[in-house]
Amino acid sequence: MSPHDGPPPSPGAPEHPTGRTGARPHAGDLRGAVRLVIEALSGVSAVVEDMQVAIGSGPRVLGRPLSSVVPVFTAPVHLAIRAAARLVGSELDAALEKLAPLLRESVPGAGREAALAVLNGVVGHHLAATGNPLAIEMRLRRGSRALDLEGPASVLGAVPDARGKVLVLLHGSCLCDRAWAPAGQDRAEALARELGFTCLRLSYNTGRHISENGAELAGLLERLVASWPVPLDELVLLGHSMGGLVARSACRSAEDAGHAWRARLAALVCVASPHHGAALERGGSFIDALLGVSRHSAPLARLGKIRSAGVTDLRYGNVLDAHWRGRDRFAAGGGPPARLDLPRGVACYAVAATRTAAPGEGPYASDGLVSVDSALGRHRRPELSLGFPEAHQWIGFGMGHLEVLGRPELYEVLRSWLSARGCPSSAESSRATRSAGDRWARLGK
Repeated sequence: MSPHDGPPPSPGAPEHPTGRTGARPHAGDLRGAVRLVIEALSGVSAVVEDMQVAIGSGPRVLGRPLSSVVPVFTAPVHLAIRAAARLVGSELDAALEKLAPLLRESVPGAGREAALAVLNGVVGHHLAATGNPLAIEMRLRRGSRALDLEGPASVLGAVPDARGKVLVLLHGSCLCDRAWAPAGQDRAEALARELGFTCLRLSYNTGRHISENGAELAGLLERLVASWPVPLDELVLLGHSMGGLVARSACRSAEDAGHAWRARLAALVCVASPHHGAALERGGSFIDALLGVSRHSAPLARLGKIRSAGVTDLRYGNVLDAHWRGRDRFAAGGGPPARLDLPRGVACYAVAATRTAAPGEGPYASDGLVSVDSALGRHRRPELSLGFPEAHQWIGFGMGHLEVLGRPELYEVLRSWLSARGCPSSAESSRATRSAGDRWARLGK
């Protein structure tokens, strides 16, 4: 790891006054948690009320004779519960706001960051829509510092060794950027340094729609190009799982908006990305449908619908607004959306992982979440296949969905792919670093 790097930062953390990221206002964490608890209590109360009415109304064969009577007794109780919850929540929120200066900052840690990432993955769309302080904001990071994309001077504060080639890492659903350094082994950073890239990580709220994250990423990369302290000649996006879909969506958004960074994109690598969806989410949708069969269990189906927009996008690999807008994202049935072609003029690569131990007769097992065909962009309907070139596909055998990120075999393949695009000599890399340093000096830093 570069001497300028620290431990991976906390997702969604506001920048520290010194420029270090990771610390978050402790009061903000508490206020966000209180809001979620109150909202959950109100939601559970509504589910319980619906079940009481469904069960207490009597059998359907008798015409549910008590359907008009039961609500008379249940409604006032649950209205009081929800009103009390809102009142308590409001008072706690106000108290925590006043105590904020005394509570100072929370101390980030791996466990806390993982929990926050999972929370955003599951209900991140709700956190963002309600302005909850626990919602992760999209940021580009270099080591432990978030990039302030207000100009070259601000970027040089976090990236004094900026080079003309940038590798951006995009994590998957319910993960944070620590996922790229499992067990403390940051192979992606080491590979980037070896190939002459500056390595940046994206932190984002994986509970939002993939297309929304893609559009925001496109704008962020445009600001990156404008603020980069040396000419940015080559950009590579490396996405794991949902990260690969967000990268593809960002490419389309950039094309629609005419962004300058799109012309600098040299390669797109998708690792275990569910281009045609993930069976686990389709299973979740099936369970929702089963719960809805009985009027007694139907209220429980609402609990399954707390899962985020980002999660339901994974059912068929939705990457465009048109794939979900105006549709019931929890509706059973349906099918894969129209294909979004791979970006033109870009070397596109696909990695799949499988729990099958070794090559042989297919079909191969999935990696636990994503099938091999989905990760490689293959589909039984040829018109929906993405068409990754055969030479740009690789299958990691005996690997799980998360495990693949820590396997040296993956980085050997990435090295061969990205090296084929041309890697500057050590002398050229040194010149790029000196150029950034000269720019830093001229800016008076």
